[in-house]
Amino acid sequence: MTKILKTPLPKTSRLWESVAPEDFIDGYAVQTPLSPADAAKIGLSMPRWANALLSLRNTIVKPLGLKTDSADTGDNAIFPTTYEDDHELIIGTDDKHLNFRICLYRENQMVHMATWVHRNNLLGRVYLAVVMPFHILIVRDAMRRIASHAP
Repeated sequence: MTKILKTPLPKTSRLWESVAPEDFIDGYAVQTPLSPADAAKIGLSMPRWANALLSLRNTIVKPLGLKTDSADTGDNAIFPTTYEDDHELIIGTDDKHLNFRICLYRENQMVHMATWVHRNNLLGRVYLAVVMPFHILIVRDAMRRIASHAP
């Protein structure tokens, strides 16, 4: 089994252009031959338990006016693509409470996954604090599935 490394996103990633002081950014990496796009297809195809959490999240935040769209692609996608090339895929969206991006970046036989969050207000700060334990579980599970996938 390939080890999941908790490591910063390489500084050559385009995502760093968005990061400001006090923003949240994490980073994980696994060894894999997958491209960022293929890794995203595997890692972001959420297991049933994660989809159940997302459904619960949408039910709770809908009255607050936060985005709850769940289309797979296009402008209404929950994770629309904001940047893509052969080595990097960045997806995410801006909302009233926070802006977030998920980056998959390939370098030196590794695929890195980072989540960046810019909190826009108090609701964004509270939201991030509440979802953080689930975020860690979901990201580590995604990286485990990416690492175990043989093309």
